[in-house]
Amino acid sequence: MKKLIIAGLAISLSACAATESSDSATDTNLAPESVTLGGMSNEEAAKTLFEALIQKNYLATMSGSSRVALQFDDNQFVLQPSINPDGIDRIMMNRFYAVHPKLKGSKELLIMIGTLNHKLNFAKFTLRENGAVIQVQGAATFVNTIELEEIRRFMLWTDEGLRQVGKSLPQGSEHLIKPIPVMQQAQTL
Repeated sequence: MKKLIIAGLAISLSACAATESSDSATDTNLAPESVTLGGMSNEEAAKTLFEALIQKNYLATMSGSSRVALQFDDNQFVLQPSINPDGIDRIMMNRFYAVHPKLKGSKELLIMIGTLNHKLNFAKFTLRENGAVIQVQGAATFVNTIELEEIRRFMLWTDEGLRQVGKSLPQGSEHLIKPIPVMQQAQTL
């Protein structure tokens, strides 16, 4: 009789353990593979994107009501959803670079920006704040739902493009054009 009771307890405990592990496998806190943003406002989409990135273990902060600042490898991006209820949605991916005062507004800088926009197709280069900041912007397009892997690969592609641009600039340019850390200055951009 004791053996029967012990066997019954063992079966009950293993059934409980099996139930617990299958319940945790369907836990809603698992990192999402994709994020659905269609039908939302840009602000709602930014918050939803931020939450999905955090669940996926990215280092991110909200940067205003409709932007997410994100650390990606050694670089930082500002992601800005642009949701179109009647068409293709986009996530704008921005990087910002400070321009040294002696280069600000120079003919060489204007020519460089024009040449980059003419020859490259991975991003658009724009001068902001009277030539003190270079904004590099690309867009990942999607309809309603985007895979987080697509966002990661787009950032990798943009990173590699910017790395190649950096290699093509004259020696010493890294002292004249430097990345702006958006995670620290998220509220000012």
